[in-house]
Amino acid sequence: MSFTDVFKKIFGTKADRDMKQLRPMLNKVLEAYGNIDKLSDDQLREKCTELKKRIQDAIAADESRIAGIKEELETDIPLNRKEELATESDKLVKKVDQTIEDVLEEILPEAFAIMKSTARRFKENPVIRVKATQFDRDLSATKDFVSIDGDYALWNNHWVAGGNEITWDMVHYDVQLIGGIVLHQGKIAEMATGEGKTLVATLPVFLNALAGKGVHVVTVNDYLSKRDSEWMGPLYMFHGLSVDCIDKHEPNSEARKKAYACNITFGTNNEFGFDYLRDNMAVSMDDLVQRKHHFAIVDEVDSVLIDDARTPLIISGPVPKGEDQQFVEFKPLVERLYSSQKALVTSLLNDARKLISEGNEKDGGVLLYRAYKGYPKYKPLIKFLSEPGMKQLLQKVENYYMQDNEREMPFITDELYFVINEKQHSVDMTDKGRDLITGNLSDPNFFVLPDVGAAMAEVQKELELTAEEKKVKKDGILSDFAVKSERVHTVNQLLKAYTMFDKDVEYVVADGKIKIVDEQTGRILEGRRYSDGLHQAIEAKESVKVEAATQTFATITLQNYFRMYHKLSGMTGTAETEAGEFWSIYKLDVVVIPTNRPIARFDNNDLIYKTKKAKYEAVIQKVVELVKEGRPVLVGTTDVETSELLSRMLRLRGIPHQVLNAKQHAREADVVAHAGQKGTVTIATNMAGRGTDIKLSDEVKAAGGLAIIGTERHDSRRVDRQLRGRSGRQGDPGSSVFYVSLEDKLMRLFGSEKIASVVDRMGMEEDEALEAKMLSNSIERAQKKVEENNFGIRKRLLEYDDVMNSQREVIYTKRRNALSGERVEIDVMNMMQDIAQIVVEKSEGMPYDEFAEYVMGALSIDLGFDEAFYAKAGDKAVAEKLLENMLETYRRRMDTIVQRTLPVIKDICEKNAAMPDDAVLRIPVSDGRKVYPVMLNIKKTLDSEGRELARAISKSITLYRIDDCWKEHLREMDDLKQSVQNATYEQKDPLLVYKFESFNLFSQMLEDLNKDVVSFLLRAFIPLRDASQPTQAPVQPRKPDMSQMNTSRSDMVTNSGEPRSKMPVHVDKQVGRNDPCPCGSGKKFKNCHGKNQ
Repeated sequence: MSFTDVFKKIFGTKADRDMKQLRPMLNKVLEAYGNIDKLSDDQLREKCTELKKRIQDAIAADESRIAGIKEELETDIPLNRKEELATESDKLVKKVDQTIEDVLEEILPEAFAIMKSTARRFKENPVIRVKATQFDRDLSATKDFVSIDGDYALWNNHWVAGGNEITWDMVHYDVQLIGGIVLHQGKIAEMATGEGKTLVATLPVFLNALAGKGVHVVTVNDYLSKRDSEWMGPLYMFHGLSVDCIDKHEPNSEARKKAYACNITFGTNNEFGFDYLRDNMAVSMDDLVQRKHHFAIVDEVDSVLIDDARTPLIISGPVPKGEDQQFVEFKPLVERLYSSQKALVTSLLNDARKLISEGNEKDGGVLLYRAYKGYPKYKPLIKFLSEPGMKQLLQKVENYYMQDNEREMPFITDELYFVINEKQHSVDMTDKGRDLITGNLSDPNFFVLPDVGAAMAEVQKELELTAEEKKVKKDGILSDFAVKSERVHTVNQLLKAYTMFDKDVEYVVADGKIKIVDEQTGRILEGRRYSDGLHQAIEAKESVKVEAATQTFATITLQNYFRMYHKLSGMTGTAETEAGEFWSIYKLDVVVIPTNRPIARFDNNDLIYKTKKAKYEAVIQKVVELVKEGRPVLVGTTDVETSELLSRMLRLRGIPHQVLNAKQHAREADVVAHAGQKGTVTIATNMAGRGTDIKLSDEVKAAGGLAIIGTERHDSRRVDRQLRGRSGRQGDPGSSVFYVSLEDKLMRLFGSEKIASVVDRMGMEEDEALEAKMLSNSIERAQKKVEENNFGIRKRLLEYDDVMNSQREVIYTKRRNALSGERVEIDVMNMMQDIAQIVVEKSEGMPYDEFAEYVMGALSIDLGFDEAFYAKAGDKAVAEKLLENMLETYRRRMDTIVQRTLPVIKDICEKNAAMPDDAVLRIPVSDGRKVYPVMLNIKKTLDSEGRELARAISKSITLYRIDDCWKEHLREMDDLKQSVQNATYEQKDPLLVYKFESFNLFSQMLEDLNKDVVSFLLRAFIPLRDASQPTQAPVQPRKPDMSQMNTSRSDMVTNSGEPRSKMPVHVDKQVGRNDPCPCGSGKKFKNCHGKNQ
């Protein structure tokens, strides 16, 4: 018995401890259900209203104070008082959130009981008759499942969901109640396939929606978001909760804004993230669609928060010279390099084979290892390594050259043209490779990065040069470095495309485009592109059109997006293996929920073969046996190539089958629907491993259920568990087994030496298989190594984005303040304070006259103090005095603008008497150099006696300058992220260099931003028209122009995600304009609920 087993016996497993904590709350829910289920239908709805009131009463005082602060911030009060109020408001928002959580914990048993009782009533009653509320009447105008009969509303128990008519037939099990409690607590509930995760989510969604702060239900694709909102929606609507799905509406539309205003909002992870970015590009508060990020439940949480989180969401636009790329130009050079290396590796392998056969293992092992470093995916090399003793020989040589920090490694690598590290997914060109591709070029340093530091030092030593000449020479060095850096990057990406990315494995070519294949699901990821020029490199390799480069305008990773929520939870069938990552990044605990019925699936040990050929033959033989038994078979593969190979082998045997991979993803629903039928053979990439439910007939269950055959262990244990989980749902019988060969990628990179040595000692034939629990455990340990490696990569990517995220939070907060206008004066005052300090620091030691001239040039203001004060005062006192003068000048400037402009606005108002309340006036504001349009609400300006004008100018100028500076900063950060990778050549950590340089860039950007805004406001004036010219009429508020913007996900390492669905379109209830309105009002539809249509 191991120490772990002893520990578990004494303290129990984590799952046992979790259940012990959850049991008391479950008992409270069951006790409450006994009472609540006795209520009438109307009493049940009244109970829900009562719970809502309890929450509102608990937060009413704080909410009222927040609203009061908001109104007070709109008035003309001192800036220091505004700052105090803003701080108080932020604290109250957090207090309200905590109060809500305390009340929800108290009412949880009753709320869960209400939802379970509602589900039971819909299951047992075709129609539920209740007293009609206004909400019922409004719903009846658009929804088929609600109709009005006088004072009563009739709720049907059948409706359309996902394009199919469904009749409600589910009631929550006890284990589902446990899952709901876990989700409400802000944890991850791991539930097996068929346990009804979608139904479980109704419990915490309903409970948290009662607070009215908004609940977001996040899915992996738009089919699920639309289907689930329609499937579960009526249960929420029955209790007066509004439900919508953002994927049903266009971005930036009024309909999408209304969807976010609902109590419960469904949507895909991508759209939630993109809407956040779009909101931070809005030019008016009316353009914002999202509200506070309060509570989110993420379905398939491991796919969204781990697989998808590695790839940032990006909104981009055209960039100057975006098509000026060098991939096609350098492609022939890289092809020559790749061909030369392949020929060299072939020669090395032949020589190694000859030497080893002659008994010279020392020299043969060196050549074998050199061939391995040159092209580890070379199939003849993989075949040779599966022979007895070869894997051990390679490991022995590698251990020798890896010692002492790889001191002897150049002896191996110097003979190669480039070196591939398959584990780290990297390729590095050697000096020999560089010489090969520059052989016919006039400049031998064409692909060599110059030593900028040394070159700069040499220029500095040239005393005969003037300061201006030195500057020109240094600019030339930096320009040369930039050109060569781009050149080297292009060649490296092309080299990676040729050596590490295989067609029909990592990507497919379809419709003249490179389309990425998701390694987790095998689906094509429409619209997804690799980052840093890698996608363009693959396009050049496959001779399809190389797309133009774009500039990033806004970006965020899903990791940082979802960390903004007050409370986050998730559900999936496979999260336990990634529990460490969930806790490390999101502070999310994983709780394994017991199944409603014991799992009857039998999971066999892995069968290990020497070669892929023998493995595939054994798989086909097993399929033939299972089909004869009348069992359906699901054969899981890791790539398109393998699925097509197995399909050809089955055709040769005359076995009917269906194939599901990235090339046939459109047939997924049809293939999965037949996958559980008697004798059906389905070959599928990991597409069938997630989000599918394969149902079995009684005949199939009697034959033994669905048989799962895995043809290779995936890098991640989660994916293997997903595949296994297709069998054995809800207590169904079934079996699973994985066929593995020593030639598989996982076994080559991370497979245990023990397995290879066992195979050699036993003298196994090719068609013999090893089977033992110990060996299966050894393979799982290999998977753990890969998972640890991938986690390290994801964490490092997150560290890069954390740098951006800290900057993003500062800028987006400034931008939101400028957009709302509530705190813009505080931000302007802080900008002035920063500028005053910077001006004083930069002018230290200047005489009074020079300082006065410097301030006049930078800010166009007088100092506000005399030479005597400047001589005796310290830096702090000078900065404070300068700040006072800046504030006074700003107020004076704004007062002058108001005095001159207000009469004109009043004149416009008199001439347009029928003007709507939201009418705006576009006025030009200039600093004498630039002119910006400012949108001004006429009614607010008149009501505030012109104070709104001053605020509108401050808001607009701040907003314009933030957007310009931030876009430029993002471009510089993109360039920095690419250039810091060269720090490895100087034995420096690129991440540390990135953090240091990005801080400097951001500090400079903030300084420039503050200076731009402050100097503009201190010079601002409105160029008034000649009195004889006609007065400008009010205009409608403008919307942000998104026509040139693209939304995309740039894949950094590996990929996950879902294509857009092709589900049937469900049209809402249609009523003729002259027909009676369904709400029962007695009016025509066009005069009632159809008034705005």
